[in-house]
Amino acid sequence: MNAVQGGEIVKKFLKKASASAAVIALLGSTAIGAADYFTPNSYTTVPNEKLNWGNGAFSVVQDSAAEVSAKSGSKYPKTYSAKLMLYDTVPIKKVQLNVVDSSYVVLCGMPFGIKMFTNGVVVVGLADIKTSAGTVNPASDAGLKIGDIITTINGKTAGANTDVENAIESCGGRPVRLTVSRGSEKIPITLNPVRSESDDLYKAGLWVRDSTAGIGTLTFYDPAGKCFAGLGHGICDSDTGQLMPLLSGDIVPVTISGITKGVRGTPGELRGYFSDRDPIGTLSANVECGVYGMMKRPIEGKAIKIAMKQDVKVGPVKICTTISGSAPQLYDARIEKIDYRESVSSKNLVLRITDQRILSQAGGIVQGMSGSPIIQNGKLVGAVTHVFVDDPTRGYGIFAENMLTESKAISARENKLAS
Repeated sequence: MNAVQGGEIVKKFLKKASASAAVIALLGSTAIGAADYFTPNSYTTVPNEKLNWGNGAFSVVQDSAAEVSAKSGSKYPKTYSAKLMLYDTVPIKKVQLNVVDSSYVVLCGMPFGIKMFTNGVVVVGLADIKTSAGTVNPASDAGLKIGDIITTINGKTAGANTDVENAIESCGGRPVRLTVSRGSEKIPITLNPVRSESDDLYKAGLWVRDSTAGIGTLTFYDPAGKCFAGLGHGICDSDTGQLMPLLSGDIVPVTISGITKGVRGTPGELRGYFSDRDPIGTLSANVECGVYGMMKRPIEGKAIKIAMKQDVKVGPVKICTTISGSAPQLYDARIEKIDYRESVSSKNLVLRITDQRILSQAGGIVQGMSGSPIIQNGKLVGAVTHVFVDDPTRGYGIFAENMLTESKAISARENKLAS
């Protein structure tokens, strides 16, 4: 081999080495980008607990590169600026770390009834009115939209359907002044009712709702704050699909009397009745990650530790739910997928029911099971939230950590108001 040939070989080797390095760099940046997208921007831990998971692939360290933990003498909660690391070496992104007291709650899984009244009157439909002059829709002409919440009528609080009905029917043809909540906006609207040809009464062409009732499952009771958590998702209006604004509400005991079995394309449901009219708790919040409130008396039961989201694994779990009577039982299921993204509030887990008892009786997850606790490795990791319409054996779940955070905020607010 002469010098020229040797030089060509070296050039080819360097070119291949450069290409290989570029490929490795590209793969590395792709992996980091994917890890950034699919991992949370904040983490919660307890004192003296080091954060690493995924067989050591991921860890959280302070900006000073020290392991994140807190001294037991510190006052909690505390917040730290930290970094999410890949194999303790490659920084993925900056994150927030919250250190809290170790949290235990009372495991529930029993059904409960919800009686809820809205804060304002929700517009759930618009309709044409036949008059002597033709067909019109005063509500639509005034700018009302489905999902609007009427809060005042002629300067007075709108608290019930009858408030809207009486104000319109007694208007005598005069304009009716409304205040409407639409998202974060407060909008003044002038409604001009018309006389209906069918019954000679003034109408505005709108359907409204001021309350709802239903059955769900309690997830846990926090004895420290006397707060309960249930459903794992908010109560939405059946017509508008929007969260119903809570004015007040109660929860009552329920006995499950039967099941409508779910099949592909048609979700099943638990059938039951309110077994006691006396409320066992009051509703304080109806939000995207569930319903929350204060119990009138403590719930006795097994204390269980809340798992933080980074501790949740794909694999077998137990579902604590009630499909007959009022006593919950444990059933087999499996977590198939976990979504850690911050933008996902109540669909963090994909579950599959594997227990033949539920599959034979209910077909899988049914309406009314929402809120059923999910247990893994002796910890409460989440709650059932939704069923897949095209496959009732599968559905979504929420992280228990998300529900605990909301529960703590609600109990702090309610206890402050009571003091």
